[in-house]
Amino acid sequence: MNIKRIAFLSSLLAVALAGCSGGKEAVKPVKLAPVECVFPDAPKHEAPAWICDAPVEGIAVSAVGSHEKSAAGPAFIKEQAAAAARVNLAQQMRVYVTNMVKQYVETTGAASSETVDKVNTSVSKLITAETIVGSRVYRSTTSPNGSIYVLVGLDPNVTREAAETALKTSMNNERALWQQFKAKNSQEELAADIARMRDGQR
Repeated sequence: MNIKRIAFLSSLLAVALAGCSGGKEAVKPVKLAPVECVFPDAPKHEAPAWICDAPVEGIAVSAVGSHEKSAAGPAFIKEQAAAAARVNLAQQMRVYVTNMVKQYVETTGAASSETVDKVNTSVSKLITAETIVGSRVYRSTTSPNGSIYVLVGLDPNVTREAAETALKTSMNNERALWQQFKAKNSQEELAADIARMRDGQR
């Protein structure tokens, strides 16, 4: 085989290899964006972000509830899902008010940690009723498997009012305990002051 023939074959091989590599680049798989949230009962299906506790604009405190598909019908399922959400919402509200009291104490240096714990326990007992009365369903959706999910929440004004009412009631029930805060203002002023702390409205 002469040198010219070898050079010609080498050129053909180089062109063929270049063509193959070009083909591979053309069929590169496209990376899909990661799914942010899926339905708990149907994990292969994407769900609204609020189902995974993403914050929703205009809602200060919120919680999700769900109920599986039932022969009783959609209205019953949604009602049960909302009831479950409200139980979760009461817990979220307890955390919310606890943080308000904690923030107030850290800012003012008003009480010991032991007193704060007692106050939070007292307020927590009174939160549930206030939360349920002021709450409403903001979102609902049905999963591919028929379960209904609902988002129940409180808007900022209702949240503040519910917290303030619970604080005032707790102060009336636990006067000696609240005196340990050594507040110069009245109980109503103190409750309003703590309720504003969460939003930085001092």
